[in-house]
Amino acid sequence: MTPTLETARLILKPLTIEDAPAAQRLFPHWEIVKHIANHVPWPYPPDGAESYYRDRALPAVAREEQWIWAISLKENDPGHMIGTISLMKGEDDNRGFWLGLPWQKQGLMTEASEAATDYWFNVLNFPRMRISKAIANASSRRVTEKNGMRVVAVVERDYVAGRLAAEIWEITREEWNARRNPPTPGR
Repeated sequence: MTPTLETARLILKPLTIEDAPAAQRLFPHWEIVKHIANHVPWPYPPDGAESYYRDRALPAVAREEQWIWAISLKENDPGHMIGTISLMKGEDDNRGFWLGLPWQKQGLMTEASEAATDYWFNVLNFPRMRISKAIANASSRRVTEKNGMRVVAVVERDYVAGRLAAEIWEITREEWNARRNPPTPGR
């Protein structure tokens, strides 16, 4: 079962079907969708979030193949979803996220990704995390850089915006934990 996670400013609660209406309002914007894998339909259908949550996301969570959180701010309206972050089993796409436009460029996704990545390594005990990013997706790449990840491959991937150059980013559990808990000088 996916637990609730908290950061200084955020609550990450397990995704439910009740989160679909908020996602339907916030997600289908070209600035958010264009660098997401091309399995996302565009134009986004009126029931896109609900059908995706019902038919794909929540069944994957039940199979323990994914862990997905609805992100909300602790202050103001802690029940109001502003985006999602997910962890997935697989080779090159172990974490994905999106954030509503009004909340971008405030460091919120870096904060959410730190909590989710720590869960990946120190609760789920996976040995490494890999993430595929469109090179053109500068904001998402910055979050990944701030998480201490490094580029290990350059490939091409299909996104909603078309076939684009992409980078595969990686960090190991040992690298993550060394970064999170640096050695004390003099020891």
